[in-house]
Amino acid sequence: MQMPNSSSISEFLLLPLADTRQLQLLHFWLFLGIYLAALLGNGLISTAVACDRRLHTPMYFFLLNLALLDLGCISTTLPKAMANALWDTRAISYTGCAAQLFFFLFFISAEYSLLTIMSYDRYVAICKPLHYGTLMDSRACATMAAAAWGAGVLNSLLHTASTFSLPLCQGNVVNQFFCEIPQILKLSCSGSYLMEFVFLFFGVSLGFGCFVFIVVSYVQIFMAVLRMPSEQGRHKAFSTCLPHLAVVSLVVSTGFFAYLKPPSISSPLLDLVVSLLYSVAPSALNPLIYSMRNRVIKHTLRKVLQYTVLSVHS
Repeated sequence: MQMPNSSSISEFLLLPLADTRQLQLLHFWLFLGIYLAALLGNGLISTAVACDRRLHTPMYFFLLNLALLDLGCISTTLPKAMANALWDTRAISYTGCAAQLFFFLFFISAEYSLLTIMSYDRYVAICKPLHYGTLMDSRACATMAAAAWGAGVLNSLLHTASTFSLPLCQGNVVNQFFCEIPQILKLSCSGSYLMEFVFLFFGVSLGFGCFVFIVVSYVQIFMAVLRMPSEQGRHKAFSTCLPHLAVVSLVVSTGFFAYLKPPSISSPLLDLVVSLLYSVAPSALNPLIYSMRNRVIKHTLRKVLQYTVLSVHS
């Protein structure tokens, strides 16, 4: 039987999350809880940074951008998965799949670029404190944030265009709960994705370069912190770095394992769990990680929540 090509495909079929109706509804409520938690957490972080003048610093400016990227990332994948689970369907339109791939790559790429910039911010703050005001002024911060968002757009545009320009002759079943490059490539005609391989190699090389930059920055940061004579100074320096390092570790470890794990241990269930970890977990956990050890954010969040409760009751 002749398989359909890309010109005849009007929709794709995503991976069903469960076989029974009860489990589908369970997945819907689970995803809804995670999504609402991510919206609440990142929304509160954004509100706190915007409202409290004490948080109008480069570190919190980048944290605000990170929260916005997390909101966009989780909103690209989970709502469609929830809708499919609720209405017992697997379908996503061709255009919807391309849009989902574009926005997911955009938010993930921009977030990784921003995490690299945030490591540079911490490096300058701890290793070059006398030059911090000059190197990290408002103009420099805005330029770096814009560069991170722009890098996300460029990377996403290149990969989405090259992926969906391929002839698809292996059906329309995507073995994932959202559209991602490896699963789309499996549907393409054998040996026809040289250009996407080139873009993928470039993207991986750039990502590895960012990872090396982050590691080198933190090696110098920890060396500088350990040389500090004051225990209070060391504690304060570590408290500003550890949340960022935890977020970087979460994003990098789940993403690398998702794309670089050996084929011998690959299975549909494992692929699904890993994809949930790298596409959903960071967006939901980042606000918790950043607010746990930050007294200023916790104090501001309490004030925001108190004001909200008073407004509702009045």
